[in-house]
Amino acid sequence: MPPAALRTNEARLVEVGLLGKVSHPRHPGTYAVDRDDLPGILPGMAGVTPDIRVGSPVFDFACDHGEAGVSAEAEGEAANLAFQVLACLGNPVTVLSGAASGARGTVSGKHAYVLIDFPQTTLEQILPGDRLLVRASGQGLAILDAPEIACRNCSPHLLNRLGVELTGPGAISVAVAAELTPEVMGAGLGMDCEWANCDVMLHERETVRRLGLLDLRVGDLVGMPAQDHRFGRRYDPRYAAVGVVVHALGPSPGHGVGVVTLLSGPTELLCFRSERGRNLKDLLELAQ
Repeated sequence: MPPAALRTNEARLVEVGLLGKVSHPRHPGTYAVDRDDLPGILPGMAGVTPDIRVGSPVFDFACDHGEAGVSAEAEGEAANLAFQVLACLGNPVTVLSGAASGARGTVSGKHAYVLIDFPQTTLEQILPGDRLLVRASGQGLAILDAPEIACRNCSPHLLNRLGVELTGPGAISVAVAAELTPEVMGAGLGMDCEWANCDVMLHERETVRRLGLLDLRVGDLVGMPAQDHRFGRRYDPRYAAVGVVVHALGPSPGHGVGVVTLLSGPTELLCFRSERGRNLKDLLELAQ
């Protein structure tokens, strides 16, 4: 018999329409220096990146924090902050202008921008400046059967597909593709988890091999022991978090592969179970 569906407050959530646009690629015009003190000029954040998709290996690209698919923003500082905070993974997106007008996509991550997955044919048509409508819902989501588990950046649609199982009073188990130990957590600790990601320092090949992360992909679900991500991010062995990989490797020390928080709570109430290949590409049935 399949596990009973978790009770949530989904019916009380408010949907907000967010108007954004496809960002233009940015570059500081300076070298990025990697852990071996080697400088380089690499493509990085923002714009449209049809080569990197949800499901792509994170170590296969010569890039600096390479963002998958479309990177979006809103006009103006206040509007852009709301755009980043309120958009949640799994929210639907519609293109409102340009050659790809009418195409549908899905919010698949957050970094310095809101990251959106579209089918490959759309990624070949969409341009910087094209307008987007995000139907945002998810901030404020709560699991009534596990009230001490904080939901962050997770739409009800995604939560319903995560395979969360109730394991006891107030306790849940989540299937993840990999675990990220505290030693590799880097830039992003101490920051709010609703509008940015946390970088995971995976530059050492031996560390990646030891942790079993050689096949890590954009979109993989990951467990993070000893991480309290309920209100910002910090190391705390009493807590754990679950997130999703959202961008490819960045070369700078302290940076690396990006992860966005979905769930966090006390260790005794939030546990992980290993399930190889657990990825948003399949969970959200993202068209390729």
